[in-house]
Amino acid sequence: MKKSLIFLLLLYKSAFFGQTVLTSHALDLKKSAKNIQILNAENLLTHEVFVFAAYDQNITILKYNSALFLTDQYTGPLVNLENKELIASSFSEDGNPSLYWTSRDFKEIIVIKYYLETKTYKALKFGFPSESQYVVATFQDNNLFYILSKPISEQTLAVYTFKNGMVEEKIFDFSLFKFQNKNTSFLPFTELIKQNPIEKMEVKDYNPLYKSTAKSKVYLQENKMVLTLDQNPKQTQVFEINLDNHTLNEKIFLQPNTKKPLRSSNSFLAENKLFQVTANKEELLFDVKDYGSGLSIKSIHVAKNDTIRFKNSPLLIQREYGKPGEIKKTAKFLHYLSNLDIGLSIFKNKKNTLITLGGTPKSENLDYYAQNFGQYDDEFGQIFSPITFYPNVHTETVFFESALNKNFEFSSGEPSPLAVDKISYFLNQHQEAAFANVIPFKDYFILGYYDQTSKEYILRKFKDGFN
Repeated sequence: MKKSLIFLLLLYKSAFFGQTVLTSHALDLKKSAKNIQILNAENLLTHEVFVFAAYDQNITILKYNSALFLTDQYTGPLVNLENKELIASSFSEDGNPSLYWTSRDFKEIIVIKYYLETKTYKALKFGFPSESQYVVATFQDNNLFYILSKPISEQTLAVYTFKNGMVEEKIFDFSLFKFQNKNTSFLPFTELIKQNPIEKMEVKDYNPLYKSTAKSKVYLQENKMVLTLDQNPKQTQVFEINLDNHTLNEKIFLQPNTKKPLRSSNSFLAENKLFQVTANKEELLFDVKDYGSGLSIKSIHVAKNDTIRFKNSPLLIQREYGKPGEIKKTAKFLHYLSNLDIGLSIFKNKKNTLITLGGTPKSENLDYYAQNFGQYDDEFGQIFSPITFYPNVHTETVFFESALNKNFEFSSGEPSPLAVDKISYFLNQHQEAAFANVIPFKDYFILGYYDQTSKEYILRKFKDGFN
């Protein structure tokens, strides 16, 4: 579904967000150029920033030092990469980059390492077992590239780690653990993941609510992947997938109890804290637990006739392209929320832990809507329909924002804009900015994009807060 449709950044206020141009480089991507793909990346050891721009049958690599001065560049041919997509990069111990190209079915992965000092490259081919496995998520972190995959007929997950031209596979067996669905009926791990596809969470970036309402989420944290499962409304089931010692560890975090049994719940893992939410038409409960000890740090209970006092935005509702509107009463908010997939998105900046709490349309509702009343595009998510009424399926999103300070006390006042807010606003205002990429860097974010008017590739700096 459409990313910006439920891109829950508070752009309902009109404001100009300033930004700083860090650098620009002439790059003439002609309108006739085919298969243009651009990727930005940081070498986390040297803090050098790279731009990889592939177009037609050529690739240009721009290398910037930590002060964002251009120190090296390379332009060369792309060979035998037809119908391949550029999905990631990594960096070897010698500082040189590798790029990963794959077919849509991941059946074949091409790894190309570039030696900038000699302006040469070496290509390797990896045959992914796509007939027996499917890719769940890909990660680019720690200067490495990871693939998380699910064997179709086995109660396992597989992790592939690409490093220095080599790939290592590790299999993690979930067959010894017990799993329950939303009705608390037992089911095998493979069936659970089929019903609740795993969604990858970005640890350093903001995750929009339409992603974080997924019941199965995976996070990459240094030497481990953490899988959280929230399909059982009574608990959050967590698995630590240790990539160093090849172990699998389970942890259980009970959800807060509601007075009525019918409820929905979810969680979000951030900064070694597990944030949990559970709700029904009568009440909403919010809990923060220490991930290591499991002890509760913060617990909030809100009844339908109460005011949600820890919010620092209005209660908002958004439908498709419309601007967010305000919901006046908690009871009305909970009524909408009870028909949606509930979730949290947590983002930590220097001052506060920023919280988005709400619900997004259930996937089965969107499928019904598309089949009976219109169409929506899976890639861009745009809903095209001649009707002007809403059927009895819930395609709205409801949400509000809150913030916790370092002492885990709720911060009052108007929320300041995030860097990602400013980037979204900038891109909406500048249609000439194409092939946008965003990476975290130092204490800010870098937006890289191709300016179709000036024919330059530009890097801009965006920071959280008001300018």
